[in-house]
Amino acid sequence: MIRVISGIYKGKRLRKVPSLLVRPMPDKLKTALFNILREEVRGAVVLDGFAGTGSIGIEALSRGAESAVFVELLGQAVAVIKHNLAKCGANDKVRVLLSEFNRAVIRLAKEKAKFSLVFLDPPYKLLDERNPLKVIKKRDILAPGGLIVLRRHFKTKFEAKFFTLSRQVKLGDDTLLFFR
Repeated sequence: MIRVISGIYKGKRLRKVPSLLVRPMPDKLKTALFNILREEVRGAVVLDGFAGTGSIGIEALSRGAESAVFVELLGQAVAVIKHNLAKCGANDKVRVLLSEFNRAVIRLAKEKAKFSLVFLDPPYKLLDERNPLKVIKKRDILAPGGLIVLRRHFKTKFEAKFFTLSRQVKLGDDTLLFFR
């Protein structure tokens, strides 16, 4: 079961994506993440990259984020994100893009979009092939003072370049990397 942990949508149960390609963030990790972020979320303009079920972006909206853009390549997942947003009544604050992440960032950059909070939860193997921070840096979509949070498997090798690593949190098999 996936649920919203806190805020105005607290307790709402979210639908899962019926695919092994999507791995939702466990409640324990999500709780730790949002305990770290606390005030960073209120009023934030959020990009939820590799959104899956949308639970991270929805949690941010629940806790006071101003708006969110969800980017997801899997069609099944986009349908689930839209369902979950409708269930929470959050459709007026969001945009959902069915797109590969790099292409979505290029599109958002052309629209002059800026995000104060970016969540990245890519497939672990993708990090072996490419660095999603590169396109964010190149296309300049992170607002001044903005924060990027990247989830990776603890065994995944990942070069933290393009932004400054400000914090790293390990919980179970997951590591959360915080970049400024």
